[in-house]
Amino acid sequence: MSAHAAPAKLIARPVDRLQGRVRAPGDKSVSHRSLMFGALALGETKITGLLEGEDVLATAAALRALGAQVDHEGGGAWRVRGFGVGGAREPDNVLDLGNSGTSARLLSGILASHRFTSFMTGDASLRRRPMQRVIVPLSQMGARFEAREGGRMPLAIVGTDEMVPIEYRLPVASAQVKSAILLAGLNTTGETTVIEPEATRDHTERMLRHFGAEVRVLPAEGGGKRITVVGWPELKARDIVVPGDPSSAAFAVVAAAIRPGSDVTVENVGLNPLRAGLYDTLREMGADITAENQREVGGEPVADLRVRGGELQGVEVPPERAPSMIDEYPILAVAAACARGTTRMLGLAELRAKESDRLASVSAGLAVNGVKHEMGADTLFVHGTGAAPAGGGTVVTHLDHRIAMSFLVLGLASRDGVAVDDGSPIDTSFPGFARLMGALGARIEAA
Repeated sequence: MSAHAAPAKLIARPVDRLQGRVRAPGDKSVSHRSLMFGALALGETKITGLLEGEDVLATAAALRALGAQVDHEGGGAWRVRGFGVGGAREPDNVLDLGNSGTSARLLSGILASHRFTSFMTGDASLRRRPMQRVIVPLSQMGARFEAREGGRMPLAIVGTDEMVPIEYRLPVASAQVKSAILLAGLNTTGETTVIEPEATRDHTERMLRHFGAEVRVLPAEGGGKRITVVGWPELKARDIVVPGDPSSAAFAVVAAAIRPGSDVTVENVGLNPLRAGLYDTLREMGADITAENQREVGGEPVADLRVRGGELQGVEVPPERAPSMIDEYPILAVAAACARGTTRMLGLAELRAKESDRLASVSAGLAVNGVKHEMGADTLFVHGTGAAPAGGGTVVTHLDHRIAMSFLVLGLASRDGVAVDDGSPIDTSFPGFARLMGALGARIEAA
């Protein structure tokens, strides 16, 4: 949420069905990385389809402060003239990253490998999120940090251009921490290696190769992957087409799947296999989802998803699937609330370190809308009846865009509608969400 946005209470009212075609907004993860790699490259990178949400705009502003030329040409088209690996300048002011944890963690890797001191902050939600996960490995490489208790922002980064390469095993699967280390490794002599116990989204590795870096991905002893980047490459500008965001498309897909009689097509959905766990789960629940017009966009698999509404069944979602759908558990809980039987979600500890404690936020939202469930330390069991949930409650979002959008979708399938206390954070990742859903027949309005 922008620093000056006033809370905006929204309510979603029940609808019989949804119909139509909409286009998924640009992928947030790819959008952040396309701007950053354009800045780290020599020459001019043209980006089309960029998500123009507040989180991505925070990344663009930070890169300008570091010396990149970042120009918006309209319609999702941007041009970035980079400063090259190791060529960032010391920012004149504090870098305010708003609500964007991706910006904060990935930029930490870039800032740590430059010989200057920089300062980073964000909104109230981001200042609560732990940065210790990136502070530990980047400190091992030679940078120094000053932060509040638990590694929380505001954060001072005392960088160095004499970073040492490390081999670092991630204690928890995290694409953001992996990416921060690999970005620091670009400006480090030798080879920097990250060992991940479970596969996480691989947009950074794909984009490193796209811009000319040498990256090796090999099986790790005992399971997982070893990702190695060779330092001091000369990255060269490359054009990027940003695919549609599967995490954003999920809201329209689930909204259609839980309303019998619905027929919705969401165009341009990125289906990177390390991001597609939700869609696998929905199909296991019986959702009628067809991938049409399958193609490749910017090195990423893409398709148009046609969804026909019907009855869903509860399933068990294994913990090893969590990295491929970590952002989608709130909207999966909504699907589970409308399904028949119990859906068991396991291995959800990472949800507690998101924009809010998402596991607790989802549990509270279900409770206030009459959905029976049990929450554990890293589990959520949702007991669906196959009938419309009662609804009628107001969900506290804790400035979390995904909590807001998920429970607005629940409202469309409920008996009495669902309100959220503040819909303004939605603009961080999905500007125009209510308008897009409205084009399909949803009723989302100011409360």
